Amino acid sequence: METLEAKLGYTFRNRALLENALTHSSYANENHSPMGSNERLEFLGDSVLGMVTADFLYKEHPDEPEGDLTRTRAALVCEDSLVEVADLLDLGTYLKLGRGEASGGGRERPSIRADAVEAVLAAVYLDGGLAEARKIIQRFILDKETEKSASRDYKTALQELVQRESGQVLSYRLIGSKGPDHAKIFSVEVDLNGRAVGAGTGHSKKEAEQMAAKAAICKLKQ
Repeated sequence: METLEAKLGYTFRNRALLENALTHSSYANENHSPMGSNERLEFLGDSVLGMVTADFLYKEHPDEPEGDLTRTRAALVCEDSLVEVADLLDLGTYLKLGRGEASGGGRERPSIRADAVEAVLAAVYLDGGLAEARKIIQRFILDKETEKSASRDYKTALQELVQRESGQVLSYRLIGSKGPDHAKIFSVEVDLNGRAVGAGTGHSKKEAEQMAAKAAICKLKQ
């Protein structure tokens, strides 16, 4: 547990909270765990993550409308984003799984790892308060977003995803722009077979298309 705490950058006063956050329902049911599974913590962590992310976007993007903020938040807190955090923490190694779940590859299952991240955030929140939970969310999700967006080609990733089925047609369209020429914000929507599957904003059309593609990837993988 000390290694995981070091990766988190947080030391628990009540380590039982962390142990609970890593306890999957399969283990809790098999072993009649008195503290139960991490499902309640997952519920709380989802709300903590959503609130901190919403607060960050509200303050960092004062000119963006509600719809754009909602789409950006969804992309930041989606399963893919949380699995990236789980990988950084090597969280699968620490999970307590039932024998069947463990032998069936549960440690690599994206939904289990993403849920565990939310549970760990809730454990930090309960143990150290919102400020400590915010630090971890900032470090592992919010601060990395600009870096990831700049280095990852989400349009190519989306194209590869939809091409798993033949006959799929992707198209991007500019749905709006605002602000002065030196600080213009563009809004782009991406359609799959004529149906909107994602939208994003950026300081250039290219950046907005990348953000729309990222939102589409999260939606299509749900």
